[in-house]
Amino acid sequence: MRDFPFNRGGFSHHGGHHAPHGGHRFGGRGRRDGRGFGHGGLRLVLLKFISEKPSHGYELIKAIEEQFQGGYAPSPGIVYPALSWLEDGGFIVITTDADNRKVASITEAGQALLAERAEDLERLFETAADKPGNREDYAPLYRAMDNLKAALRTRAIRPMSKTDIENIVDWIDDLARKIERSE
Repeated sequence: MRDFPFNRGGFSHHGGHHAPHGGHRFGGRGRRDGRGFGHGGLRLVLLKFISEKPSHGYELIKAIEEQFQGGYAPSPGIVYPALSWLEDGGFIVITTDADNRKVASITEAGQALLAERAEDLERLFETAADKPGNREDYAPLYRAMDNLKAALRTRAIRPMSKTDIENIVDWIDDLARKIERSE
């Protein structure tokens, strides 16, 4: 059996990622809330989706978000390095389609890896299915986050004094502390 740094336990409690041979930790921006995949788990999930349909990065992000009911949507900053790792390992090939987008397709080595790691992949999907919440539960929260982001961008277009900026930062920091302490 090949030595791959795929986590066998499901979701990670660590964020960030490292070079292909150093083992990946996926969880997105240092999350400690159990979202994301363990060491290399994202690569395995990406490979599974690619085996079902050759896809480009954005399609894969959306497929994962839909599969996990909005509970996890990996960022391009972790998907594209994972795809590069899979390509470097010979598990996928990336070609350019008619629209000049890069599309990943699985190779025989990728199919073999999926077969070899079928139990790990099943565990990842089962663990994700057990996570509470789905897109409908969190829709108002996501809407509110988008509203805050839009309001900040709109306000930042107009000149602000140092005091205005400090006040906004204080409000956001105060709200963040309240959210962190809530249960």
